[in-house]
Amino acid sequence: MRDKLIAHIQKEYGVSPERLWMRFPDYLVFRREDSRKWFALIMDIPKSRLGLRGEEIADVLNVKVADPFFADLLIGQKGIFPGYHMGRGNWISVLLDGTVPFDEICGLLAESYALAASGQQKEKIRGPKDWLIPANPKYYDVIGAFEAAEEIDWKQGAGVRAGDTVFLYVAAPVSAILYQCLVTETNIPYQYHDENLTIRALMKIRLLRRYPPEQFPFEVLRSQYGVNAIRGPRGVPNRLTAALKKKENEIE
Repeated sequence: MRDKLIAHIQKEYGVSPERLWMRFPDYLVFRREDSRKWFALIMDIPKSRLGLRGEEIADVLNVKVADPFFADLLIGQKGIFPGYHMGRGNWISVLLDGTVPFDEICGLLAESYALAASGQQKEKIRGPKDWLIPANPKYYDVIGAFEAAEEIDWKQGAGVRAGDTVFLYVAAPVSAILYQCLVTETNIPYQYHDENLTIRALMKIRLLRRYPPEQFPFEVLRSQYGVNAIRGPRGVPNRLTAALKKKENEIE
């Protein structure tokens, strides 16, 4: 299975193994080209190092999973162990003796390869994202703007892309989320600067939904969803996203 896995990595990812240690010539490291981060390590180690009986040598694959909690779910399944010689809790070791089916190993390998991507590459392949963005009525009348049009120009936040969802939090005196919008266009050239605001690019956002100010006021965001400040574009906690996207007839 070791040879089969090496051939799969070379064919699927175009990556050849590196031998980094003279003492361990059969330890093979595989790195992504874009980030130079490891995504796989194949080793031959005594079974006793994994807590198994005997000193027979076993081939093992180390891969990274999404987080330590997912690693804990996998560890304990037959043929999967805590990452041998890896410092972080989200690496696992997988026996390459047929205990774990080859297709499952390839799935774990694919996840590890994705996790090792460079930040730029991750940004390219990420799906639509939800953002919580502040709107200060002292500087721009967003309420009046959405009364006049369903689509408006807005200052583009770092990382926001077309297809993302924006929830606009209107600051005091409203202090509540009022709008759900779809980002329809980004990177519109624009230059503006004063003592309060600098804009280098605009995006277009289209109104999808309005919320009454009493539904998601700041106090509710803070006490129920852990949102303590909204000073710039930020991700939306999963529980808050679920509440914001509930259909109107589901809202209690």
